[in-house]
Amino acid sequence: MSLTIRTFTDSDRDAVVRLWRDCGLVHPQNDPHRDIDRKIADGLDYFLVATVDDAIVASVMGGYEGHRGWVNYLAVDPARRRRGIARQLMSELERRLRQVGCAKINLQIRSTNTSVMEFYRRIGYVQDEVVCMGRRLVDDHRHAATDATGQALRR
Repeated sequence: MSLTIRTFTDSDRDAVVRLWRDCGLVHPQNDPHRDIDRKIADGLDYFLVATVDDAIVASVMGGYEGHRGWVNYLAVDPARRRRGIARQLMSELERRLRQVGCAKINLQIRSTNTSVMEFYRRIGYVQDEVVCMGRRLVDDHRHAATDATGQALRR
């Protein structure tokens, strides 16, 4: 198996969304295509895919807002798990974030997803003593798909 890690391109979109669905990462309140559109608008430096023979087998959508790095949508094809692919993706994401001066990475895990919590512990992450709070600003399924300027987003 020859694994390649590279930056996401829009031609990867359908395969990445399919991967996210296969991994159970798509939820009714999040339209994965809109999430990708938002990430493209923000920049792709930290949106990575892993391929084997040009087929996408894993992805991670990272971000950096100048203070903390963030991790979203870490996904590995269920048939290819426990082979070090997620660890390699996270290592590359961490390398890229370190290059721009990122001092700490945060991520959120659903409280019921204990296997993912254990994965992150194994690669050196610890549970912070914080409360995560959120507020949904856009319900992807109740609003038309538009960008910040009001222009219709491509599907």
